Amino acid sequence: MKRIAVIDKEKCNPEGCGGFLCIRVSPGNRMGKEVFVEGTDGKAQVNEEECTDAESITAKKCPFNAIHMVKLPEKLTSRPIHRYGKDGFVLYSLPVPVFGKVVGVLGVNGVGKSTAIKVLAGVLKPNIGKQDSASNIDEIISMFKGTEAQDFFEKVKKGKIKVAYKPQAVDLIPKQAKGKVRDLLENVGEKRKVEAIGKKLDIDKILDSRITEVSGGELQRVAIAATVLKEANVYIFDEPTSYLDIKQRIKVSKFIKELANEKTAVLVVEHDLIILDHITDDVHIMYGEAGGYGIVSLPKPTRAAINTYLSGFLREDNMKFRDHEIKFAARPPQKGGKPVQLLSWHSVKKKLGKFTLETGEGEIARKQVVGVLGENGIGKTTFAKILAGVLKQDSGEISSNIKVAYKPQYLSSDSDELVMSFLGKAVEKYKVHLIRPLDIEPLLLRKLNALSGGELQRVSIAKCLSEEADLYLLDEPSAYLDVEQRLNVSRIIRERMEQLGKTAFVVDHDLLFIDYLSDNLTIFSGEPAVSGVVNGPFPMEEGMNRFLSDLNITLRRDKDSLRPRINKEDSQMDKKQKGEGKLYYG
Repeated sequence: MKRIAVIDKEKCNPEGCGGFLCIRVSPGNRMGKEVFVEGTDGKAQVNEEECTDAESITAKKCPFNAIHMVKLPEKLTSRPIHRYGKDGFVLYSLPVPVFGKVVGVLGVNGVGKSTAIKVLAGVLKPNIGKQDSASNIDEIISMFKGTEAQDFFEKVKKGKIKVAYKPQAVDLIPKQAKGKVRDLLENVGEKRKVEAIGKKLDIDKILDSRITEVSGGELQRVAIAATVLKEANVYIFDEPTSYLDIKQRIKVSKFIKELANEKTAVLVVEHDLIILDHITDDVHIMYGEAGGYGIVSLPKPTRAAINTYLSGFLREDNMKFRDHEIKFAARPPQKGGKPVQLLSWHSVKKKLGKFTLETGEGEIARKQVVGVLGENGIGKTTFAKILAGVLKQDSGEISSNIKVAYKPQYLSSDSDELVMSFLGKAVEKYKVHLIRPLDIEPLLLRKLNALSGGELQRVSIAKCLSEEADLYLLDEPSAYLDVEQRLNVSRIIRERMEQLGKTAFVVDHDLLFIDYLSDNLTIFSGEPAVSGVVNGPFPMEEGMNRFLSDLNITLRRDKDSLRPRINKEDSQMDKKQKGEGKLYYG
């Protein structure tokens, strides 16, 4: 079996391990070989040609989990598409856009999804495994001889394909562009088209706002508009629904789906499984080892691809890429016994600038997970802060004498405190229940300000769930996480509440995530940025029916995986469920 050695330069911390621990403990180095050496960047470097199976000992002893000894699948004989440095991540294949279709890319963080689509978009020049230079278009065409990718790159060379690309990191836009939203969009498209697309994406009201003043969700839709306004026939979107609420996700997915026709191809990377299922025709599964290597499967019809991904096994490649199957329950678990009240509220009001939040009567019971759904800017975070004691209501009553643990929506990463110190006793006390399941052990000796968004999210969740409390408030815990991490976090939250006999109040925009963990639902209604009303909590079916009626969609269970799926609008099942008033798994 072929083996490669990979060093994650971001995790490599020679100062933290006492000065290149890998060099000191390497069996090869002890025999006089230069397997691990100090690189010109001050980080460890591995000479792959000297590396043997014995170096797995070295990898295990690295306190930062920076060294990967990667065993590649036996069937993998192709040359790499791209490698980041001599001992960096390796990408072995590419997804291919198809005219007339929306093609999805599904996989965990760190297996090269963004790298692959950057190559297709022309943003990254692949080096096809060469360390000294990027390849030219003819070398790429030759490499893909006899495949659909060959046809794609030949058309790129002839100018028959023009690609428009929306990157993942839309939060960088305000640092790169100045002025008003309208100015940015009119620089890439006609004024008439700007107005039309602005209305379709609900950004027409912010066209005269400065780019630095718009929210994350608005910025995402501005980035999508800017991409579509470019003259292109292949559109590539990297995580187009992050920062968006569910209503916006449905609208954006419909907008993107309508782009595909016989003259236009669309490629989408997405972690929200319900939206990926709703928006795509075919899906490529990407697998490998996070930070080590990535392989792209052949495309499958969307339903089959997602179910294959959940099973963790690619039958045609005889490749098991996960050691367990992800399963869904046919119905939310019903807890026996009469609920015991934990807290209640009555006629709460809070005014923040022009925005007003109010509630009727409601209560949260002990030993439950309450999911929270609603649009952006409608008061979900405000209400969570009131329950957490971070904000004080203007009027009304909240009857409780409880301890609250709170994970805020926006995570601060300015501190240079070590993760181990930040988590305190949780590292020893909850190693089995939180630290290992959330994959935090490799992060313990890193500083908070050196973590990625997903890493910081997992650390913040661990911090919240490790505290002694009666009520655990988590605001958007799925943000920055991939599909598997989201489902893993939802399982951990459920199990934690069951183990402790406690209650969680979870605000999120991923409908599958909320469906997976919730016993009851609280629904927010009103007008974003103007007024919000807290409704519920309701039993799961009643809450979902209320929420889905506002979205004008129905959900069914997949007959094999039991995962939730959106029915096609006006399909027989959609009409049947709407007619029966059972929008949620009728």
